[in-house]
Amino acid sequence: MLSMVQRPVLRRIGWWAGTIGAAASLLEIVVISIQVVRGVGSHFNVSTPTNQLFYQLMAGGVTLMYCATLVIGAFLAMFSRIEDRALAWSLRLGLIIALVGLSVGFLMVIPTAAQLADPTSSTYGSHSVGGDDATGGIFFLGWNTAHGDLRVSHFIGMHALQVLPILAITLPRALSEADRLRIVVAAGATYAAVTAIALWQALRGQSVIHPDAITVAAVGVTIVLAAMSFMTIAAQGRHQHR
Repeated sequence: MLSMVQRPVLRRIGWWAGTIGAAASLLEIVVISIQVVRGVGSHFNVSTPTNQLFYQLMAGGVTLMYCATLVIGAFLAMFSRIEDRALAWSLRLGLIIALVGLSVGFLMVIPTAAQLADPTSSTYGSHSVGGDDATGGIFFLGWNTAHGDLRVSHFIGMHALQVLPILAITLPRALSEADRLRIVVAAGATYAAVTAIALWQALRGQSVIHPDAITVAAVGVTIVLAAMSFMTIAAQGRHQHR
């Protein structure tokens, strides 16, 4: 992506931003691995000075990764020249949604009411809303099965940066550039809506596997609007080829 930035100076700044972001990501992995070996939690663990130090290192690493993504995204959006409009917009939309998804992480570090009420609490922040992280989780992913979990929207949102560009790259070249662009924009809007619904559901303290009628209705509306969008694009494409 950085190779698409036009100005050499900005490419160099972007390279450093990416390198620092990668180093921060490595730091996260190292800290989490150390805590796993020690048999203690890594996230939100302030039970001892050592655990608190590791948690602060992780927080610093996340902030660096966020800033690096923001810098690269800004350079791509404002100073890049990409001939393929569908790919260009997939990168821009993917970066915007990914930054929103990453931003959900900042909500996780806010202490819960129970933690604020207990001055001896060994944790500060939580993935869960309306409960604690000790509640049963979905297999492999670990998302809370009884309460809201901010990791759902966090995960969905930040991977828009991979999903949307891959979609743009894999769309058949037989399609017109305009149709490919419309598909990418419709997919981006749908992806953003799914991210927003997952965040909204979590903030209401509702598990992703136990949606209420309002959540189901929101998902249904999103599916209908997405289907209508793609059907309209397909109809326009057929009309143009007549």
